[in-house]
Amino acid sequence: MEGVASKVAIMGSGISGAVCASILAKNGISATIFESARGPGGRMSQRREHSEDGRELLFDHGAPYFTVSDTNLEVRRLVDEWEARGFVAEWKERFGSFDCLSKKFSLLSEEEHEKRYVGVPGMNSICKALCLDPGVESRFGVGVARIDWLEDEDMWSLNSSVGEDVGRFDGVVASDKNTFLSRFTEVTGKPPPIDMGLQIKEIPVVPCFALMLAFDQPLSKIPWKGLLFKNSKALKWAFCDSSKPGRPKTSERWVLHSTAEHAELIISQTGFQKPSSALLAKVAEDLFREFERTGLCTTKPFFMKAHRWGSAFPAAGIAVEEKCLWFGNKKLAICGDFCVGPKVECAISSGIAAASKFVKM
Repeated sequence: MEGVASKVAIMGSGISGAVCASILAKNGISATIFESARGPGGRMSQRREHSEDGRELLFDHGAPYFTVSDTNLEVRRLVDEWEARGFVAEWKERFGSFDCLSKKFSLLSEEEHEKRYVGVPGMNSICKALCLDPGVESRFGVGVARIDWLEDEDMWSLNSSVGEDVGRFDGVVASDKNTFLSRFTEVTGKPPPIDMGLQIKEIPVVPCFALMLAFDQPLSKIPWKGLLFKNSKALKWAFCDSSKPGRPKTSERWVLHSTAEHAELIISQTGFQKPSSALLAKVAEDLFREFERTGLCTTKPFFMKAHRWGSAFPAAGIAVEEKCLWFGNKKLAICGDFCVGPKVECAISSGIAAASKFVKM
């Protein structure tokens, strides 16, 4: 019979890692989150920018919202709890589509029954709140570069990216896929912290560029606050960030997402390394010109900036039925949207599944 894990390290503070840590803590298991970034969220992070005249601007430049399937009762219960705690709210604006060839609008078919939820006051508010739950310790700015299984002690030893010993744990949860994929080596020049051998070679991903725009006046030609573009090679979605509950209304802020094909073309020409400021500025100009060509935007923004999501959106799940990968002999769980599917709901389900492996032991 497997021993009970009393002290678990969670690598990554995206929604799956944060959900997992919160559930572990609620069940009396010590949970420590390690996150190389300055704050939590992953692709649910919120971008803080400033305009040339000093105005602070906030953008949900990754996941714009999330939905919950009627049949997913575990996630539904969590979201209801988050609503009650005040850091999640329903985004009640309507969404539609725009055909760039016919110049016609249509209401999306799912509008009649689909509820959209957002974090309040930002998408990262969910992960922030969960990382502050009692029993959860969050160590931001501390990335894990190496973990070693100590056979004699039946424990994991973790070391940070600067070589610091950050502790020993009898369980580990990896919610960041880069901790066991070759991309970690491409970025850092070091082997991934977790050696998965040949079990997981790569996870297919869908790249995307996000364009953040801020206007002094509303874009009155767009009848909805979420818009799916049809017949555009460059643009996929547009979301009015400032229309979400709990957001400042001092300006109208939009986030546009490129098509995967457009992002793949740029990456094929420029490489997968961190994009330069000059490249992002050109991407921003090109995407905005495409937006102008739709005829929906006739005013210039006072702020414009692009961001590349190179590998944040998985194209498929690697553990759709199980919802996470579990290596019971070493008490190692791997969770994230890449286990189930690209939606935020999938990431939440995976975090729940990973926590259950320890709670049920």
